Amino acid sequence: MLFRSVLDLGDVLGSRVIETAYLPRVGIREAHAAAALEVMSRFAVDPRWLLYLPPTMSPVATSPHHDLLEHPDQAFAAYRADGVESVLCEEKHMGSRAVLLVCRSPEVAPERFGLPGPGAIWTRTGRPFFAAELTAALIDQLRAAAEQAGLFAELGTSWLLLDAELLPWNVKAGPLLRDQYAAVGAAARAALPAAVAVLEQASARRLPADGDNALVTALLDRTRSRSAHAAAFTAAYLRYCWPTEDLSGVRVAPFQLLAAEGAVYHDRPHLWHLGVADRLAAVRPELVATTRRLAVQTSDPASTAAATTWWEELTAAGGEGMVVKPAENLTRGTLTQPGSAQPGSPQPGSPQPGSPQPGSAQPGLVQPGLKVRGREYLRIIYGPDYTDPAHLARLRQRAVGHKRSLALREYALGLEALDRMARGEPLWRVHECVFAVLALESEPIDPRL
Repeated sequence: MLFRSVLDLGDVLGSRVIETAYLPRVGIREAHAAAALEVMSRFAVDPRWLLYLPPTMSPVATSPHHDLLEHPDQAFAAYRADGVESVLCEEKHMGSRAVLLVCRSPEVAPERFGLPGPGAIWTRTGRPFFAAELTAALIDQLRAAAEQAGLFAELGTSWLLLDAELLPWNVKAGPLLRDQYAAVGAAARAALPAAVAVLEQASARRLPADGDNALVTALLDRTRSRSAHAAAFTAAYLRYCWPTEDLSGVRVAPFQLLAAEGAVYHDRPHLWHLGVADRLAAVRPELVATTRRLAVQTSDPASTAAATTWWEELTAAGGEGMVVKPAENLTRGTLTQPGSAQPGSPQPGSPQPGSPQPGSAQPGLVQPGLKVRGREYLRIIYGPDYTDPAHLARLRQRAVGHKRSLALREYALGLEALDRMARGEPLWRVHECVFAVLALESEPIDPRL
């Protein structure tokens, strides 16, 4: 049996190069493997569940628009340059990424995966998303929805592997919200209005020296702006939070069916995957959230303009933004093919092992998705005052090349893990790729990207 195979420490320790069908050689450094081993051994779900870890997602290139850091134009231009004509814009849900393994019956897990349970739910780093009781309850609800929607019978499988977002944000990120975001907002709301009041009194006194009064007026304007930005910051993160109790209030937004028994689905277009999610939402609308989407032709100005308007309306209404994906899902375009991977310590600014290297253009993997986040949502990421011209000018210097390289390498490893699983290869072969995704997450990179 595939999932009764024994894992060995030697399979993951030290520097390694992994061959995949999508990128020829993906390098893993020894230090990053050690960091991943710490997480896997102490915090992760049982490796017999752990078929897949999702890749990071790259943002679009920085926008030249004077008051925006990200804009859809850069996503459409990037895919157009890669020869991708048809893309799908998907609403980006603001929650916590989750992978869900849903078994059709209690007998499936012991027989197929070698351990008891209805299935599993894990985070981007392989950790259990919920305690065992809540996991079982949510898996059971999704199992019932999949049964009612006819998915198990139609696909001829006893289990499903879904990539999804779990909502709301606070269901998993509650401590982060309290300790970081709420604390910043509370401090600003306490200090800045009081500062504005004092400066207004000073300004009303009309100091005799014109220069002194001009300084007070400038400081007053600046403090009022900071107070408004702080209020916008608080409003931004509160949009993605609402009360929950156990599973009451929790929603699942699936956007891809990754695999089932003997099958993978990255050759199916994204509309097919969203159609699967729609069927689950139709039978359990209180549990499963749908994902709004818009098909776009990258070389059609009217089509891209309509998508930009859609994004503007989505973000103005409080949405995080959208993800632009090749409509056909797994796509190869005109990219620079990665060179030989030699694990080691790169010099600052040097290419990463397994990342695209300078050279002649050859067919290669296209980014699986580019995120385009809204102006107000980015306050959560870059801080309340990031929209000030001076801050925007500095942030425009951000470099996304390393992030894009990382996204492609993790994407290739995730696909390879699923392929190996579908072919019935031993557990250590599947886990080798899953472990490597987590190891790559240790690479130093700006976490705001």
